[in-house]
Amino acid sequence: MRSSSTAGAAADSAVAPAVEMQGITKGFGRVVACDRVELSVGRGEIHGLLGQNGAGKSTLMKILLGLVMPDAGRILVNGNPTAITDPLIAAKAGIAMVHQHFSLVPALRVWENVTLGERGRVDREQARRLVREVGERYGLEVDPDTKVADLSTGQRQRVEIIKCLRRDPALLILDEPTSMLTLAESRELFTVLRRAVQDEDKTIILISHKLDEIVHATDRVTIMRGGAVVARRETAQTDVRELAREMVGRELSKWTAATAVGTMDALVTPAAASSSSEGEVRLRITDAHANAPDGRPLLRGLSLEVRAGEILGLAGVEGNGQTAVGDLLSSLLELDRGSVEVCGGAVSAGRPGAMHAAGVGVVPEDRHVSGCVLDMSVAENLVLADLGQVSGRGFVSPRRLRAHAERLIGEFDIAVPSPDTPMRLLSGGNQQKVVLARELAAQPKVLVVAQPTRGLDVGAIEYLTERVYRAAENGIAVLLISTELEEILTLAHRVAVIHRGAVIGEMSRADVDVERLGLMMGGQAA
Repeated sequence: MRSSSTAGAAADSAVAPAVEMQGITKGFGRVVACDRVELSVGRGEIHGLLGQNGAGKSTLMKILLGLVMPDAGRILVNGNPTAITDPLIAAKAGIAMVHQHFSLVPALRVWENVTLGERGRVDREQARRLVREVGERYGLEVDPDTKVADLSTGQRQRVEIIKCLRRDPALLILDEPTSMLTLAESRELFTVLRRAVQDEDKTIILISHKLDEIVHATDRVTIMRGGAVVARRETAQTDVRELAREMVGRELSKWTAATAVGTMDALVTPAAASSSSEGEVRLRITDAHANAPDGRPLLRGLSLEVRAGEILGLAGVEGNGQTAVGDLLSSLLELDRGSVEVCGGAVSAGRPGAMHAAGVGVVPEDRHVSGCVLDMSVAENLVLADLGQVSGRGFVSPRRLRAHAERLIGEFDIAVPSPDTPMRLLSGGNQQKVVLARELAAQPKVLVVAQPTRGLDVGAIEYLTERVYRAAENGIAVLLISTELEEILTLAHRVAVIHRGAVIGEMSRADVDVERLGLMMGGQAA
C-alpha cells in the first residue's frame, strides 16, 4: 500500500501541466530573445503560441527541445523539474517538433526519409507499413515508395509531420503545420489532432500565423512580443482581431485584415477593382505545354493575360501547375508548345535571363531555394539580378553596392543591422522584403509573386500585401499565385483558376462566387 505522501505526490502529478517554462531568459549579445518568459501548457490541450517573427517563439521552443540553453529559468515536465540539455533528453521526455522548413532529402523515398537517423538495420517493409499506418491514422496519406523530389510541397509537409508523429510523442510542437496544406487538408489535420488530444491525452503547442486557424483549433493562447509574454487568452473568449492587435501592438489596416488573419469574414473589395480592364496587356501566355524531365505533364495548354495596373490572382489547389508557371516566368522551364509575350514581344522560354531582360520580376514561392542566397550578404542579394547597376569596367564597386543597399533597406523598411549582414540571419519577413525590393528596384513591367506571405507574421503580411497592391497602382501588371484564397480575394482584380496545368475559368473580383470558385478549384469548369 502506498504511503499518504506518495499518494499525494501522485495526485499532484496527475493535475500538473504537461510542461511549464518558468522565468526563461535567453540573450544573444545585446539582444534579449526571451525575457523571463512564463509558459504553462495543460495536459490534453491544444495551446496556441503567437508572435511576430523575432518575438521569441522560436528561441523558446528551441530551449524546450534542448537545442538552445537558457541563461536563466527552469522547465518542468509533468510537474517534475527537467534539465533538457539536448534533443535526446527532450525526446525521452516525450517532446517532439515539426519544423516549418523541410529537413527532407529529395533523392530518397518517403519511407527512407521517415526512418533517416534510426540506429541499426532498418526493416524496409516495416518502415513502409509504419508510414501507411501513421498516414491513415492522422489523415496524412502519402505513398511510402515515392521519391520526395516527386512530391508536391503539400505532400512534403505531410512527410515531415509523419516523421514526427511516428514516435508517438506526448507533447507535439507544430510550427506552421498548414502553411503548405490545402484548406481541406488543414481542416482534416486539425480534426485528427483534436481527436488525438481527446482520445490519447496528447498535448499540442501550435505555432501559426493564421489567426483564424488559432481561434478554431486551440483551447488557450499565449502571445509574445519583443521577447516577452504580453497576453494570455482563453480562445473561446477572444477573436482574430484582438489577437492580431496584441501581436503587433496596434490595429491592422482594414483592407489587409483578411490576408493577415486568414479569415474570409474580413474580406473587402479592393478600391481599384473596377479600373483594371482598360490597361494594355503586359503578359500573355498562350497554349503553354511543358513536361517534367521524367515526362510528367506540368502545363497542359495554359493561357492567361495580365494587364497593366491589375492584379490577376491565380487560384488553385497545391500541385496543379502553379510552380511550373513560376518557373516558366523565371526562365527555368522550357515550353514544348505555346508562347510567352511581354508587352507584345515574344520571349524565349527557358533561356537564362530572358524573362528578366524582358521586364519580368519574380518573387518565387520558396525564397530559400530560388529567391536568395542565404550565405551572401543582404547587399549582395539586392543586386543578384543585375550587377550592372553597381559595377564599372567589369568590377563591382563596394561604395556603389553599399549605397544601393542602404537606399533599398530604407525604402522597403528592411530590419537589418548592416547591409553586410548574411541573409540567413534575417527573419522570414525581412528576407521576403529583400527579394521584393530587388525585383521592384529593377522597375519591371510584370511582377510575379508566388505565395508571397507564406510563413510570415501578420506585420510582414500587412507590409507585403500593401506593397504588391501599390505596385499595381503604379501600373505594373501583377500575377499573384497563391493557394490562400483569402489573399487572392483581398488583392486580386480578377481571379483565374488553375487545375491540372490549365486555366479552366476566370471571373472578376466583383462577380466572385466563393462556392463556384471552390468547385472550379476542384476541377469543375466554369
